[in-house]
Amino acid sequence: MKLNWLSEFLANIVNASAITEAVTRPFVGLHQQLTPSSIYCRIKSTSAEALEHILIACAVYFLVCLGLYKLTFWLSASASATAPGASNNNNSSNGDTASSGLRNALQSGLRSVHLPKAAIMGRVLLVIAHPDDECMFFGPLIYTLTQRDGCQVYVLCLSNGNYEHKGQVRREELFRACKRLGISESNIILVNATNLPDDPNVEWRSDAVASFILHTVESLDIQAIFTFDRDGVSSHPNHCAVYYAAASLCLANLLPKACKFYTLDSINLVRKYLSIFDLLCTCFMSTHWCILSWKDASIVRSAMMEHQSQMKWYRWLYIYTSRYMFINSMREINLSDIELEMQIHDN
Repeated sequence: MKLNWLSEFLANIVNASAITEAVTRPFVGLHQQLTPSSIYCRIKSTSAEALEHILIACAVYFLVCLGLYKLTFWLSASASATAPGASNNNNSSNGDTASSGLRNALQSGLRSVHLPKAAIMGRVLLVIAHPDDECMFFGPLIYTLTQRDGCQVYVLCLSNGNYEHKGQVRREELFRACKRLGISESNIILVNATNLPDDPNVEWRSDAVASFILHTVESLDIQAIFTFDRDGVSSHPNHCAVYYAAASLCLANLLPKACKFYTLDSINLVRKYLSIFDLLCTCFMSTHWCILSWKDASIVRSAMMEHQSQMKWYRWLYIYTSRYMFINSMREINLSDIELEMQIHDN
């Protein structure tokens, strides 16, 4: 009887050990799971799975863009073939009528050109900073406009490209390139002003640039201006200066009321080198655009090759990978847009 307290004490120790084991067992397993090798294996398997999903998503996106690109120009060709004046068979079947209706429905959603009406785009002025800007950035727009009936395209180039003392050579290259794109030599205005040198280290005064733009707009009765946006596509200071000069005219209400102001969209580096695969982003994110087929884009590339003095190795890469050789997207700038962007610039 005197030893009962001992047996009770031992029983309590046994129970406490059981409880401790039950509580610590999960943490022992967790400790085994948190070893460096187990953590590395888990991260590796998760990363591989995530990478696989990203690659699949990219492949699907590229296939969709390629399919839309092909479909867009197939619809354009079909529209040309069935346009008024083209030969029509009066005995066409109901199936042909249905397919024509399907084509019309698709054409309303898929357009290679989505620009303002030709009635307000009869006389267009493209304002650029240097020779070769017209091909490198505005090629699809220029080619699309020159193919329009009754559209006169003028180019105002604010410098002669004399950064490497090749001003005369680049002047001749500009004329040849514009001729390839369908612009006659008489429609090119090349400025050779000492206060507007081709130099990224020299800041162009907005009032000097604005005076050239305003004089050209008024003398040629321009209906629409196209130029760079606030970021200048490549962030070149001369490109940005052209935008701020044109914006200042709009802000001061000096442009004719009938003259519209449009800017070329600057996009991020990834989209810039997606070539035709930026089509889907462009159609969903832009207001106005024009997209060239591979055949038409070859004309823009040949125009760019007229600028032989600028054809460094990276330019060859650019003309085959840049979306600006296939796609241009623009937006119309109004007074409220300019006021907001001016505030951002001041800040």
